[in-house]
Amino acid sequence: MPPTDRDILRAYRRLYTWGLRAVQYSMPARFTLRDRLRRIFRTNDRASFDQRRIDNTLEFLRGATRERGLEHRIVKRLIHVWWHEHGWRSSDRYLNTWKSGRIARTIYDPFNHKIRMLNETMGMCIQ
Repeated sequence: MPPTDRDILRAYRRLYTWGLRAVQYSMPARFTLRDRLRRIFRTNDRASFDQRRIDNTLEFLRGATRERGLEHRIVKRLIHVWWHEHGWRSSDRYLNTWKSGRIARTIYDPFNHKIRMLNETMGMCIQ
């Protein structure tokens, strides 16, 4: 059964709320989280919606909110890398050196592979 608009909206709001709590509403992190969630929910189709994975991700974010343990450090570093990734892509200063080379295309491949493995192992939907 495909998810309804209400299910998708509820998932977005819950992920955004718990994500903000996990990053403790810090200034660059909350905007990075917001932009990332918007992009994911706008580009993915309904077939990729999996409530079990969203529930596991919410539990992970709740753990990051409760204490400053491993989950909190993972979320903090994910947001930090995503913030830098956006900065490299939008910077005109590095346009000639980064955009044209092979480095620009493959620089985040190991990072993205680790996120895929984390998602696969824990049944989450971090993207």
